[in-house]
Amino acid sequence: MFSPERLKLARQRLGLTLTALAKNSGVSPRSLTSFETGERPPSEESLAKIADTLAVPRSFFEREPLEAVPVDAASFRKLSKTTATRRDAVLAAASLTVEFYEHIASRFTLPDPDIPTLDKLEPEQAAELVRHRWNLGDRPVSNLVHLLESKGVRIASLRREYSDIDAFCFLRDNTPYVFLNTSKSGERQRFDAAHELGHLVLHSDIDMDPSTSKEREAEANHFAAAFLMPKSAVLAQSMCAASLDRLLAARSYWRVSAMALTHRLHELHLFNNWQYRTMCVMLSDQGYRSSEPGGIVPETSQLLRKVMYGSASKVTVREASAALDLNPDDVRGFVRDLVPVAV
Repeated sequence: MFSPERLKLARQRLGLTLTALAKNSGVSPRSLTSFETGERPPSEESLAKIADTLAVPRSFFEREPLEAVPVDAASFRKLSKTTATRRDAVLAAASLTVEFYEHIASRFTLPDPDIPTLDKLEPEQAAELVRHRWNLGDRPVSNLVHLLESKGVRIASLRREYSDIDAFCFLRDNTPYVFLNTSKSGERQRFDAAHELGHLVLHSDIDMDPSTSKEREAEANHFAAAFLMPKSAVLAQSMCAASLDRLLAARSYWRVSAMALTHRLHELHLFNNWQYRTMCVMLSDQGYRSSEPGGIVPETSQLLRKVMYGSASKVTVREASAALDLNPDDVRGFVRDLVPVAV
């Protein structure tokens, strides 16, 4: 038994074209094309070369076919600036991550999804309703990753070599998945997670048509700001024309970036246009546009820590890679920076 779909996923996850795989493996492009289309299976010799080049056991290709995550199902930002090869690599890794979480679900009872669909509401209203549904009041969200996991969202990491790609999300069998760029600051990771929650709440029933991506991204950004910095609480903090010191104290309270809070204050008319531009310049001069001096520690996964390091039967990197016929580096990539893993 040979799965052409798995050959394509294994190749794409490494960002390899058929031409590059042919060059690295010594198997001709024509043969590789026929293997991927299912026209014919590879010989044992060809399969050994391919498996070695793609860093997977030969048994990986003998597993049941694995459905790829379609491009129009994922909430990619700046899709037009992402090459097809890099986009396909991220989606191929995401497909394997889904299988990793399905393996976890076969061993542990995971939280059921509880993400409402509020596509008829404006982002501000939707954010307020989700906070109310989850009994958050108007206080800061102490740990957004933990909160999303408790609502059935499966959190995973983007591979380090694709750190230029932002977070994204999708639904698979009604289960939400969010992939975070863990090379960012803790504050920006929180905003990314809230942004992807916005997509799940506002856009889960629509295809991610590139022609409407700018509008969707603006709505998800507005949702994230409203969810992390609720209007009623921010207005109650007397932040009108706030000083730099006051703003930095408030960004620590809300656990958001200084730039995100500045934008929110402008959005709520607590900064006029001149005050907003002035504060942006001041923050940029002090390094807050590219980083977050004195910021928070990035959030980690409570769910993955429990299943990988808890007292119950564990899903270790070694066990999962053996069960899924994957290279251990692939499994480490799924969870990197969300839980500690040995190199």
